[in-house]
Amino acid sequence: MINRAEIQKIAENYGSNITIGVLGSHSALEVCLGCREEGLKNIVVCQAGREKTYSKHYRHAGAVGIIDDVIILQKFSNIVERGIQEELVKRNTIFVPNRSFTVYVPLEDIEDRFNVPIFGNRILLKAEERNVEKNQYYLLEKAEIKTPMRFKNYEEIDRLCIVKTSEAERGYERAFFFASSPEEFENVSKEMINKKMITEEGLKKAIIEEFVMGAQFNFNYFYSPLNERVELIGIDTRRQTNLDGLLKLPADQQLKVLEKIDVKNIEIGHFACTLRESMLEQVFQIGEKFVEAVGREYPPGLIGPFALQCVITPGPPKEEIFVVDVSLRMPGSPGIKFTPYSEYLWRYPVSMGRRLAMEIKQAVDEDRIKELVT
Repeated sequence: MINRAEIQKIAENYGSNITIGVLGSHSALEVCLGCREEGLKNIVVCQAGREKTYSKHYRHAGAVGIIDDVIILQKFSNIVERGIQEELVKRNTIFVPNRSFTVYVPLEDIEDRFNVPIFGNRILLKAEERNVEKNQYYLLEKAEIKTPMRFKNYEEIDRLCIVKTSEAERGYERAFFFASSPEEFENVSKEMINKKMITEEGLKKAIIEEFVMGAQFNFNYFYSPLNERVELIGIDTRRQTNLDGLLKLPADQQLKVLEKIDVKNIEIGHFACTLRESMLEQVFQIGEKFVEAVGREYPPGLIGPFALQCVITPGPPKEEIFVVDVSLRMPGSPGIKFTPYSEYLWRYPVSMGRRLAMEIKQAVDEDRIKELVT
């Protein structure tokens, strides 16, 4: 495990001349725009064949573009090579983890080999995965936040459930399916294995969870260690292929289509949305409870962005929030800037990328950068 004190010393030696680094995928553009808005330099680490978004289309030149510099690697995972790390430190880089960082770079390398200051709690990143000991379910339980009922064995299924497993080809993508009985679980999973959509090994690790019927919202928070405050930056929900197209059809047409295609709920985009104002107190409450639990279980606790993916049910007796998923890094939803919640606090719209840059600037001004890095 990397020594935090050594990482803090590296960051403190940067002084005020800081560059924000990010992997070239997922939320890199939002991070880089936030840096430019706050006067910080940025650098994007790209993979060959996926670099043009950053090296060409949004590269800073004169009055246009936001990307200051790029480093192009053969593979994202090469970022842990000694020479790349030295280059990042030489450029005074504080690295911002996004989902692609934790997908393409092994978690053990992030924890044990990546000697570049990370904005946030690097050992907390693994808790997003469902197969580690102190995972997101563990943290939600410690926070006493409501979650759907989970079944230890498919033979216990006695209601509509969602089975959370992974694609066979892309283990980081979802291949979820529904089952309302043990027989349906067996039939559907067997068909998906035969079609090579999932694997038997992946199925053994699947989470079987009661399907909670309600409205879906992602609550995107920022925890500021400097100000000891949980902020709601914005709310969004998701677009998924090809589920979204299926749901736009009349019910009789859906049944016909399902005979010919396999439904996939791979996330392809997000759109901003708002929530009835009377629910906001509950939203802040679960965010604060989650921060407190993480602080106890994963010192130094939450630093910066996190999100709780929720379903809100109608009751009875009143609406309730169930958390169905957690993210512990930059969200991939730049549209949340266009919800009003950050503006209610800051009096102008603030994206997650900009909020992160604001926190780093404040830390530099107050000589507290070591509180933000691990």
